[in-house]
Amino acid sequence: SAPGRFADYFVICGLDTETGLEPDELSGENFEQTPLRRTFKSKVLARYPENVEWNPFDQDAVGMLCMPKGLAFKTQADFREPQFHSFIITREDGSRTFGFSLTFFEEVTSKQICSAMQTLYHMHNAEYDILHTPPTNDKDSCSSTGDCNGTSVSKLQRFNSYDISRDTLYVSKCICLITPMSFMKACKKVLEQLHQAVTSPQPPPLPLESYIYNILYEVPLPPAGRSLKFSGVYGPIICQRPSTSELPLFDFPVKEVFELLGVENVIQLFTCALLEFQILLYSQ
Repeated sequence: SAPGRFADYFVICGLDTETGLEPDELSGENFEQTPLRRTFKSKVLARYPENVEWNPFDQDAVGMLCMPKGLAFKTQADFREPQFHSFIITREDGSRTFGFSLTFFEEVTSKQICSAMQTLYHMHNAEYDILHTPPTNDKDSCSSTGDCNGTSVSKLQRFNSYDISRDTLYVSKCICLITPMSFMKACKKVLEQLHQAVTSPQPPPLPLESYIYNILYEVPLPPAGRSLKFSGVYGPIICQRPSTSELPLFDFPVKEVFELLGVENVIQLFTCALLEFQILLYSQ
């Protein structure tokens, strides 16, 4: 039986430099996109512990749900703020496990990956020239559009471009907690503080491994109806578990639902739920 720990796994997903850049077919690969706008396969790079008896690790599910759009590449000119999201894995017996992921961007230090991205751009630009250069005997179309060796083509080629000699390449990476209960706010703070420790010029008071060990082995689930306060890397973290006589745990901000769907749609969804209609939410 589960020993009642706050978290079962700490997971890292990202770029496997040994396998290199693999197109991610599941996310709808579009080779007409510039290479920086394509998606590539991400992999589970590390997890700790290796496995727990009461919650077997599903590598495929965790890898896909941690980075559902695969790897993303950016340069120094792009927006690179960390993004947080959560997910649920429901097993055949109806039991659930919860995942909380923080995705951020780090500089690519592998020369092979940078060279591969540069090669993809050379191929993309060559294909673009072939597809968009008018026939040589069509002089009128050249002069009218201005695309024959003109500025329009070169501007499109430079859009979202990557030049290994002048640009810094960044790739997405994800750190994740797999937990038995959905303490979203606490997990978000844990991951944000770990990320802050990695990116801060000043190292944290203790090695990062000690904080990860603490969250996995020394922080228990709070008893029903009680609160729990434990230490993060840079400050205390608090979570609260409702008692058996209260509504079930729901640690997500309701405000975001109204911001995303609007008041009318939320009322319509609530009405459908009360009338036991089937509800399908479709999104990118």
